[in-house]
Amino acid sequence: MFPIRSAVPYRYAPVVTWAVIVANCVVFLAQTSLDPADLQALVYAFGLVSARYLGLFSGGSGGPRLDDLLPFFTMMFLHGGWLHLIFNMWFLWLFGPAIEDRLGSGRYLFFYLFCGAVASFAHILANPASTEPAIGASGAIAGVLGCYMRLFPLARVVVVVPIIFIPLFFEIHAFVFVGFWFLVQVLQGTASLALPAAGESVARWAHVGGFLAGFVLGPLLLRSERYYRPYYADEGVLGFDPMGRR
Repeated sequence: MFPIRSAVPYRYAPVVTWAVIVANCVVFLAQTSLDPADLQALVYAFGLVSARYLGLFSGGSGGPRLDDLLPFFTMMFLHGGWLHLIFNMWFLWLFGPAIEDRLGSGRYLFFYLFCGAVASFAHILANPASTEPAIGASGAIAGVLGCYMRLFPLARVVVVVPIIFIPLFFEIHAFVFVGFWFLVQVLQGTASLALPAAGESVARWAHVGGFLAGFVLGPLLLRSERYYRPYYADEGVLGFDPMGRR
């Protein structure tokens, strides 16, 4: 089940969403130009290595410094491969514009970075002794999904389900699609805690933390309708109303 269209329209150009996508692509292209040794050094320097923070937040090292906190944000702009980048950017392209439209560009940028930082912290809590660098924008994008589910639970998402070689298209409610995605993250994250030897390579608890941050924080950052024009009745897409419903 893969999403291909969101039925929630937006009124203003999602400049922050576009800028974040461009930044991720530029950084990834820079990554591909590095030799393996330099790439590994980059990922370990700017990725999130949980083991570095053992005892740091308990005061044992005098508290975190700025360079300790930097990977909480820089890890959002690093990716482990083309598919990792493409899937993350596709989800951001699909669901980010509607959230940026409702929050406003400035609040949306804060929201995106905050959700990514919470996701990073959740990853550290779940994997405190890990020496592998966690990278990727999926924690921040999980926050976008959480906010989308909170604001538009009954909006329709068009998904494609491939049956052998035949693509089948369906409309499902956002709370079904995003809720199923979140349930998978929780179940797989729980399995990784129960069976640590299995070597979970995806930061599932970062997804859970980012999602919950977006679900809670997003509605609190909605801008007042006094500062932007309301939707007109004919501004829906694909036959849906401005809230993405039939």
